[in-house]
Amino acid sequence: MNAPVKFPRIEFRAESLRIAGKKVAGDLGTLDVFDPYTGAVVGTVPRASAAQVAEAFKIGAAFKSKLTRYDRQKILMKAGELIASRKEMLARIITAESGLSLKDSYYEVGRAYDVYTLSGQLAIREDAETFACDITPHGKARRIHTLREPLQGVISAITPFNHPLNMVSHKIAPAIATNNRVVLKPTELTPLTALALADILYEAGLPPEMLSVVTGSPADLGDAMITDPNIDLVTFTGSVAVGKMIAQKAGYRRVVLELGGNDPLIVLDDADPDKAAELAVAGATKNSGQRCTAVKRILAVDSIADRLVERIMVHAKKLKSGDPMDPETDIGTVIHERAAQSFEKRVIDAVGLGAKLLHGNNRQGALYPPTVVDHVPYDCELVREETFGPVIPVVRVKDIDDAIRVSNSTKYGLSSGVCTWRLDHINRFIKELNVGTVNIWEVPGYRIEMSPFGGIKDSGLGHKEGVVEAMKCFTNVKTYSLPWSAS
Repeated sequence: MNAPVKFPRIEFRAESLRIAGKKVAGDLGTLDVFDPYTGAVVGTVPRASAAQVAEAFKIGAAFKSKLTRYDRQKILMKAGELIASRKEMLARIITAESGLSLKDSYYEVGRAYDVYTLSGQLAIREDAETFACDITPHGKARRIHTLREPLQGVISAITPFNHPLNMVSHKIAPAIATNNRVVLKPTELTPLTALALADILYEAGLPPEMLSVVTGSPADLGDAMITDPNIDLVTFTGSVAVGKMIAQKAGYRRVVLELGGNDPLIVLDDADPDKAAELAVAGATKNSGQRCTAVKRILAVDSIADRLVERIMVHAKKLKSGDPMDPETDIGTVIHERAAQSFEKRVIDAVGLGAKLLHGNNRQGALYPPTVVDHVPYDCELVREETFGPVIPVVRVKDIDDAIRVSNSTKYGLSSGVCTWRLDHINRFIKELNVGTVNIWEVPGYRIEMSPFGGIKDSGLGHKEGVVEAMKCFTNVKTYSLPWSAS
């Protein structure tokens, strides 16, 4: 973008791979990491080879952790403390490589702290089950017990650009809590944060063999991260197309896919239009709109739509878009100019189909401001596909039946928000929306770091993330039985 710079940037970071804690150069050279706002190169990361990825998996598979639950808790809690103490450093790295505002980056660091400290608390929780066997006429005086064991092989974790710290943490922290080994490949667009995090985890006491971080081009590393014989599970967050490719290539191993979303905020006629508008704008623009659970569509009943749009405009115009390193900026850039161009085009196309542009769509490089569009046809590309930026599109619907029909009309099924006080309508939304989450009087993306999270349809295979569910996914259940007195 070559934008003027008024606020200090981070120092250039020339990074190395982390192969079981060792800093190693890439066999294939280096890749540049760009600041989406200035266009400057803010760092370099190694371009690893498939052979280096194989070596990381081999080391991980050979290492059998003997960490106790207490050991794991100490490591995770210490990691959380270190993350909190280095909030400024981590936030500035996130902003430098992603273009997210410092406000959003500080929030992300806080969320990562929650992930590690909650994982630490859950690491010492015992969730074994016991089954009495003398409960039927042909039963025996025995009891069956369960226990959870770490996976036999290594976890392959592949993460996207939109949450460079928290998304990585949601894969690593539950793995540590369950005594697993991980090879992480962060996206080449935002890899610097993940490498900084790896050093924090080693410092917190994590045996280095339990975590390797490899960086490079998907063309070089993609297959190695999916098909290596030492992989037991692939956990991926990213696009639908790549997720489906991984599912096809992974073969006889587990896959956990958290893919796209096209989440609605549904506003019925009994809603407070200002409260609903506040949720709509915040849900559509936080993190520059780059969240799978961002508000992608506001489905407003006709009788409240005019009042709602009026309040949306008020809230949208309050937001400051600009230099992400400016502490007063609310919305930084999107990940690159190509993404911003795609949003701009979708809005223009929607206007050509009858939508009304009320605010924004005046892109400058990768800087794309909050953009309000009303009377959007429910089936146009802007709202039919996942528009991964700070667009606030209003789709007008007739009634609750129409709202449910339109909400369910896309290929996605991740999350939703609903603004109504009527319990009968709330019950209908919970039962009839084809999504993984229904939040009443909250944005679709609301959750805590340990609650279940995931979608259906093209949003995922129904596996849930969140620390508790991830810990279940990252373990094998073993049963054993013993003689037991029936008295």
